Amino acid sequence: MTAETDRDRLSDDAQRGFIATLAAMADRAERDAPGGSVAIATLVDQLDERAFGLLLFLLALPCLVPAMPGAQIIAIPIFLLALQLAFARSEPWLPGWFLRATVKTSWLRATADFASQRLAWAERIARPRLTALASGFAERVLGLILALAALTIMLPITNTVPSLGVTLIAMGLIQRDGLFTLLGAAVAFAWLALVIGVVAALATGAGFAVSLAREHAPWLADWLAR
Repeated sequence: MTAETDRDRLSDDAQRGFIATLAAMADRAERDAPGGSVAIATLVDQLDERAFGLLLFLLALPCLVPAMPGAQIIAIPIFLLALQLAFARSEPWLPGWFLRATVKTSWLRATADFASQRLAWAERIARPRLTALASGFAERVLGLILALAALTIMLPITNTVPSLGVTLIAMGLIQRDGLFTLLGAAVAFAWLALVIGVVAALATGAGFAVSLAREHAPWLADWLAR
């Protein structure tokens, strides 16, 4: 993160919800670059202690769209942020190529409006509780869960469910709400179990098919081996 005065950063106040924070970021972007674009580095520099949660939230939101093109690329910074959480890094680091990338101010405004219209219910019920599940050692465990979820986002047409888990965990980190991080972890674990189960079933089925072919149709096994 580049140097920036405390006055320029958004206040790290757990009572200030993620919707208000996103709206403030959109307002600032529109003021500084009306109708233009803003570098991701600029957005990151506006964030304070809750930067991990807010960045994960911003990245996970577009990945909620089923089969969204580019979700696999967005999963890369989610994975990197997750690993940094797991290793207790104090502030987020992202590759230079990603920080230099820009997003349109209209997209940032649309994201803030989407959060305001569709996620206001979550902000109303999210509050600091079960904080042991949203801070300290729990953050490191959540980082590992997020990293695994990000790996499944990278798979084709599988981005929506793990992104929901990432979004819930991010909300919990932002609001310091252990209930949300617990729900997000449950979604991520359920999805991981399903993916592993499907892969295991396919592997078992493939092995059974090969054994069956060798036993009853050796000519087919020989042909496939060519």
